[in-house]
Amino acid sequence: MTDEGRDGDDDATATADERSFSHNLGKTKESGDSSEGVIVDSISSMPDEILQHILSLIPTRSAIRTSVLSKRWRHVWTGTPSLYFHKDDRPDANSINETLARYKAPKMMSFRILLNKVDDLVHMDGWIKFAFSRNVEKLMLYLERDGYNIPDFFYVNSSVKQLSINSLYSFKMIPECSVSWTSLKKLSLSLCNLSDESIANILSGCPILGSLILDFCKGVKVLDLSRSPRLRTLAVYNDSCTPGPTKIVAPHIHCLRLRTSPVLCDLVDVLSLTEARLDISYKCQRDKLNADLLHIMVIEILDKCCRNVEKFTFGESYLKMLSLAELRGVLFPKLKAKAITLETPISHYVIPGIVRLLQNSPELKMLTVTHTRNDGFIPGIYIDRNLRSHGLISYQCWSSEARDLEHFDHLRANASFIELVLKTSKTLKKLAIYLGTYYKANGVMKQLLEMVPMLTRNNNVSIVIG
Repeated sequence: MTDEGRDGDDDATATADERSFSHNLGKTKESGDSSEGVIVDSISSMPDEILQHILSLIPTRSAIRTSVLSKRWRHVWTGTPSLYFHKDDRPDANSINETLARYKAPKMMSFRILLNKVDDLVHMDGWIKFAFSRNVEKLMLYLERDGYNIPDFFYVNSSVKQLSINSLYSFKMIPECSVSWTSLKKLSLSLCNLSDESIANILSGCPILGSLILDFCKGVKVLDLSRSPRLRTLAVYNDSCTPGPTKIVAPHIHCLRLRTSPVLCDLVDVLSLTEARLDISYKCQRDKLNADLLHIMVIEILDKCCRNVEKFTFGESYLKMLSLAELRGVLFPKLKAKAITLETPISHYVIPGIVRLLQNSPELKMLTVTHTRNDGFIPGIYIDRNLRSHGLISYQCWSSEARDLEHFDHLRANASFIELVLKTSKTLKKLAIYLGTYYKANGVMKQLLEMVPMLTRNNNVSIVIG
């Protein structure tokens, strides 16, 4: 036990898990384990502020369980700077209300709450008001139950700096009052139903907003960010089932992350961009993939992003459309990229696009390849189908290097890809390839590492395999 000893009443009412937890944590020299006793005494002797910071990193329900350790720990959790009610550690509404009644911290840094029960609906406003009363800075709402309407008071707040609303259904986010979030710097909305007017209202009330994420939100046709001079980071993710904006006006954006449906949006006034991540989400068979239009649009977007962007990231589907553009003879713009990341498995379907990107990036110093794909990748068969529809023999369109990749095993394919990169890019200083767990488990990573000295013997490129 600690110096103050275990409180008998607390131990009598503790659950089996809590008693086991406190028993294991409460060993002392008297129990014969001097090292654990010293550790526990050291932890208990820490100031409340440090203990509360530690407890804020775990779900609140788990933090409360530490109150059974001893009198020293009984009320520590009540001053934690964060409250976290979510998923498996989410108690019922009455327990949450009791927790909030015992909470003593005058200032709350973070509040995370999940609405997933019918009984929660009548309490949600009160929980948000409580967080506002403690000047919460980071507020995360997870809405898994339909029927909740955001009250007007929610849209007027001067303490929240980060706001995240995540929904499992099309949640209506259309404020009928003026928005005033004067301290908000980061806003993330997921599966929210918006409109051009509502997003304009929200943005007008966020004078220092620096980051905006719209994750599968629908209803916005024109996203005009011209009146948000401090907005530097924009992420828009959508597919054909949840269509996003068809036009984005972003004169102040420096970092753009765009994963769109097969009908890409128009980018207007993006000359401030220095970093861009581009991909396409082909979600289901209902998507109508107009490859004739799409391979032109990916080049148009690239052309608008290429003026000042020094760091590009391309997803697999975007690379496939760039490959189709290359095979169809579309001209590529010159890039000023110093760093390019390719998030794709290596296949012959992405090679023509990659090669053209490397050839058109005369300032490239760093190339990173991660063997990943998103859920909405475009099947390669659509590339073949489009080529055939224009009288082209698919197999004859691919370069010899690309054709070989189709028949190589994983080791030879990656080695061949490295050789192709080194031959194509004359300015490259570093190449990093991050393999998936499948490659590591099958020994490809180890064998590829052994081949690196031979692959780089005639150049000064540093190669990292991970």
